[in-house]
Amino acid sequence: GERSEEAPAERGPGAAFHMFVLMEDLLDKLKLLSYEEEALRRHNMRPLSRHYFALPTNPGEQFFMFGTLAAWLISKAGHPFEQPQEYDDPNAVISNVLSELRSF
Repeated sequence: GERSEEAPAERGPGAAFHMFVLMEDLLDKLKLLSYEEEALRRHNMRPLSRHYFALPTNPGEQFFMFGTLAAWLISKAGHPFEQPQEYDDPNAVISNVLSELRSF
């Protein structure tokens, strides 16, 4: 029978680079929303690199950046959302983000 999921090697030679393309698209969209001025300056954070979320370099820092951007985007969409703190429980942060997104 047919397999529902292909092995990574069977997806094609460009599949390994797809996450980098997605990250660049995300960064372009964040720049259109002025994330550097509105989200990063408020928290004294550096702008993202082209591959920030595509490569696991510092999971704690990357998760905090994700939480910061998620909170900013949710607030920008008109739903007040409290900025997660750096040492908040990751499961609680994700639960709060998902709960707020479901309310959209």
